[in-house]
Amino acid sequence: MNIGDRIEGTGFEVIDDRFSALFAKHIRVERLWTGARWCEGPAWFAAGRYLLWSDIPNNRMMRWDETDGSVSVFRHPSNFTNGNTVDLQGRLISCEHQTRRVTRTEHDGSIVTIADRFENKRLNSPNDVVVKSDGTIWFTDPTYGILTDYEGGVAKPEQDGEHVYSVDPTTGEIKCVATDFEKPNGLAFSPDEKILYVVDSGVSHRSGGPAHIRAFHVEENGRLSGGDIFAECTSGMFDGLRIDRDGRLWSSAFDGVHCIAPDGTLIGKIRIPEIVGNLTFGGPMMNRIFICGSSSIYSVFVFANGIR
Repeated sequence: MNIGDRIEGTGFEVIDDRFSALFAKHIRVERLWTGARWCEGPAWFAAGRYLLWSDIPNNRMMRWDETDGSVSVFRHPSNFTNGNTVDLQGRLISCEHQTRRVTRTEHDGSIVTIADRFENKRLNSPNDVVVKSDGTIWFTDPTYGILTDYEGGVAKPEQDGEHVYSVDPTTGEIKCVATDFEKPNGLAFSPDEKILYVVDSGVSHRSGGPAHIRAFHVEENGRLSGGDIFAECTSGMFDGLRIDRDGRLWSSAFDGVHCIAPDGTLIGKIRIPEIVGNLTFGGPMMNRIFICGSSSIYSVFVFANGIR
């Protein structure tokens, strides 16, 4: 499409003047591709200049190439993969619903299991994942992937709840770091990694349930404290989120991407005409946001830079 044309239902909505400095009036949201059932888990690979994401119900992962705009199937079947990220060595880290595990794809294409059990019991269905600068892998484990056959496979949970975990990169030890969630979902660290933000999307399965982001203090021993509510969602529920270098949160919602200042104030929105499941920063300058709409991939340039 011609990037000068505005896609109906897209645009920037300024709620607080601080948001006005993050975009130019001529910038348009672009639709890069459509054809999915539910897009999730975008991950940017800078060395190859490509984006990977999950199309969960279609049991596949897709790849968009920045060099020529082509889209291809990266992995099928994908074990109903949901969240993805990149580790410090540039390897793909994925959350698989069907196998109820977190995996790493090595540079040679082989797949290694990072975590599939805690205290000798199978995980629920790992959902989203992030890698800290010390190499530890942090992930959420709600039951979304075992509730129906649409995004995984119906199964009984073996864990006593839906928790947040971390994995030591050297020993492989898995620790349960937070247990008081209904449906832990997207997660991301602040730029200094002193705060871990975690979404609780319990409203998806309980009327009046949580639809917020919580903020935890990360202790030196890797444990979490605090966990106060940082922001409430004003449209549906939060899902995936990313942080820019100035500490602003960019989170998915039913009406697009919400930009939240470090003080918890909703300062603006990027309107998208589909429910947004997740997003990530990418491009050479990390100033392009790739957005997973329900059936489509969108992108937009902003005056903010993601954390590499």
